[in-house]
Amino acid sequence: MAGVSSVNPSAPRRRRIIILPTDSDSDSDSNQIIQPPNSTKNIQPESSSNTPNNIVVTNGVRRTMKTPSILEKERQMKFLLDMFPRLEAMVIHDMLSKYNFNTDEAASELARLHGKEVLPGGYAKWKLDYQQKVIQSNVSREEIQRSFKRQASEKIESGKKRVKKRKTADYDTDDSTEGSNYKDRRVFNSDDEDSDAELNDELMGDKKNVFDFLQNATLTELQLMNSCSKKKAEALIEARPFTGWIDLVEKLEKNKNLSTDILNAAQQVLYIRNNIKNLMRKCSNIATSMERAVAAGAGVKEQPRNLSSALKLTSYQMVGLNWLAVLHSQGVNGILADEMGLGKTVQVISFLAYLKETGQAKDTHLVVVPASTLDNWRNEFARWCPELRVFMYYGSIEERKVFRIEFAQGVLEEFDVVLTTYTTVANTPEERKMFKVIPMHYVIFDEAHMLKNMNTQRYENLIRINAKHRILLTGTPLQNNLLELMSLLIFVMPKMFAEKTTDIKSLFQKGSKSNQADGNVPTFEKEQIEKAKRIMKPFVLRRLKQDVLKDLPTKTDHVMHVPMAPTQKEQYETLVASYQAANLEAKENDEVPLNSMTMMTDLRKLSNHPLLLRYHYDYTQILEIAKRLAKDPGYKDTKEEYIIDDLLCMSDFDIHSLIKNFACLDNYDLPDNLILCSGKFLFLDKLLGELKQGGHRVLIFSQYVIMLNIMEKYMKLRKHEYCRLDGSTPVGLRQDLINEFNENKNIFVFLLSTKAGGLGINLTAADTVVIHDIDFNPYNDKQAEDRCHRMGQTRPVTVYRLISQGTIEEGMLEMNKEKLKLERQITDEGDNPDVKSVVRLLSSALGVDSKLVHRDSLKKSGI
Repeated sequence: MAGVSSVNPSAPRRRRIIILPTDSDSDSDSNQIIQPPNSTKNIQPESSSNTPNNIVVTNGVRRTMKTPSILEKERQMKFLLDMFPRLEAMVIHDMLSKYNFNTDEAASELARLHGKEVLPGGYAKWKLDYQQKVIQSNVSREEIQRSFKRQASEKIESGKKRVKKRKTADYDTDDSTEGSNYKDRRVFNSDDEDSDAELNDELMGDKKNVFDFLQNATLTELQLMNSCSKKKAEALIEARPFTGWIDLVEKLEKNKNLSTDILNAAQQVLYIRNNIKNLMRKCSNIATSMERAVAAGAGVKEQPRNLSSALKLTSYQMVGLNWLAVLHSQGVNGILADEMGLGKTVQVISFLAYLKETGQAKDTHLVVVPASTLDNWRNEFARWCPELRVFMYYGSIEERKVFRIEFAQGVLEEFDVVLTTYTTVANTPEERKMFKVIPMHYVIFDEAHMLKNMNTQRYENLIRINAKHRILLTGTPLQNNLLELMSLLIFVMPKMFAEKTTDIKSLFQKGSKSNQADGNVPTFEKEQIEKAKRIMKPFVLRRLKQDVLKDLPTKTDHVMHVPMAPTQKEQYETLVASYQAANLEAKENDEVPLNSMTMMTDLRKLSNHPLLLRYHYDYTQILEIAKRLAKDPGYKDTKEEYIIDDLLCMSDFDIHSLIKNFACLDNYDLPDNLILCSGKFLFLDKLLGELKQGGHRVLIFSQYVIMLNIMEKYMKLRKHEYCRLDGSTPVGLRQDLINEFNENKNIFVFLLSTKAGGLGINLTAADTVVIHDIDFNPYNDKQAEDRCHRMGQTRPVTVYRLISQGTIEEGMLEMNKEKLKLERQITDEGDNPDVKSVVRLLSSALGVDSKLVHRDSLKKSGI
């Protein structure tokens, strides 16, 4: 059992078991509101004379701290609940446990997290005042405890009445219960085991709900409980059926794989589910309010007049503009998640123009974008709405320092929009502080899937930007799992989701892990997806190109399983065998096995091209090259042994690139025929020849910059005109390269890294995409494809996805299919003809053809 205890664990437990009459009315309160449970971890029994003291280290100082009694813990809880009445008792108890029941330190941390001031005098003064009140009123210890319990009971009853009045379903809690005593909320108090605790079969409220859960929950549902492994869940199922509460407790105590901690863990799972249910209800209410607002005439009937008269929004873009306007009127933030290539940039610019035209923009807006799209955003602002005054917050450290001084002097009032990049906005402490202090009206994040991980420093920095409203733009709202989608929702509506972040992470993160561990959970997976859809409904708008662009040319996808070159195949099989042998030897000798990431990276590299590893340059050549470099005055090192160490860590193509810089190594250059020693390059060589003859233009994407280097050498060998863009390309040069490719028809191939070249750029001059090596995240590849399959494309688009046969890439492809399947499930609204949405109402109000704008996209929008 967790916590410190003076009780001998092997001693028998003393309990008085009460057998209730068979006609007990135990079901009368079966619908009782479930209360927040509390973990039994770190909960210690009341100390006795032989209880050891705890050693506590605070700010580097060691001191002893006596374990507080149960009554003292109750006082501490009451003190903190008085200070933070809106916090859940479980949160407060966990903070006390974290600080070893040092009440003032726990209070300081809670105050810091929730922006409150610590009470003068702290816990000591509160306790003194409290004890004086107790003495004055001559209240005994037993009466105090009964008072605590009575207060909790009254709050529970009060919550019941409010629940009944709202006519909500079972398990619907009210915030008023947050201040009740944490101890009374747990269904099983293991810290009472040294006394004559009463154990009976009476089932009411939380106790009945926990019993039903443990009696009927599936294997996957049971694993949602803290510290409940698959093995424990299987043991619990094997122990069924439970004839009553006493039988359940005794089976948990007797089973070596189980413990009574499971009872409170189950209560916590039910509590989390209840919080999610309340959250879903709030989301449904917001969606209903938005529908009513549209029905009452909210929205924009015409394109804002301050937009360029030469340009016209499409019908579905007008719907998007209206959706943003309705969100604004309701004080709700949102995620515009239209598929890539549908003009999210234009819809947002139109919305900012609408706010300026109607005088609703109170402060300057902030637009944060990837560096690769900065120039495109600036051009689109100038093209669509020259009236919006845009300030480019981008440049060197010194230039940005001057900008900050100008902002402090009031220059910001002269501009409508500040345009900056993800890298710049949180680059220095001064910039993080500035954007935390300066009030912005709207902050808009382009390519917002960069915020999918709520545990990153970037997420923490950007969520602190001081803005009244937020809009996220992403063509891929769901990438790997439901938790990433929830991260975006928490970011866009932090006040609404802040107190439930832990519950959301617990439910969707554990669900995701369980699904990966056991694929045979379709019912549970469906429930998770349904919860996510109901939560996201009011905040996300997603349309697909196939549904709203009736004139968009078709896109044909080909997955090409390419055989490796004979030598490459032999090298791959040898590498696999060597790793298998090394791991087997490590296991037999009880040694640490090879790093799995290293093995996977090497296998991926070899499946793409042998030059990404070292096969051509043998050890003898390495020694000769090192000897020559040591004598060359232009090389960085003069010690041969150091140079040898460096060369042994380099690939064949890395060594080739080094050789090109030193005349003394000319005779060690790579033979040209080794460039084509890859199965994929042999396939490309044939494909590109056919495409060039047919007048096509090609985009080639790769994960690896060094792969692009090899491709460059290939392009020169075959005399193909090309240009290149990757993460090292200066931001100021990127748009020039894009413009050059789109305007110069003689450029046959554009080489791009998947990450840098797949974000928000327009390359509709090409009609063919080659994904040379797939990403673990299929949405990165989808973004790459959509650089040319987007608005403005006039020719059919063909995508070739190259997979080396019999390699690790085939496994990656199957994993990616599963991730894409999850997206289809989360965005599929089904065939219910009665489904209503804000988008459908807006389409009707604007007189837009529902077949064009709504059709299947509204069913897939999740709205």
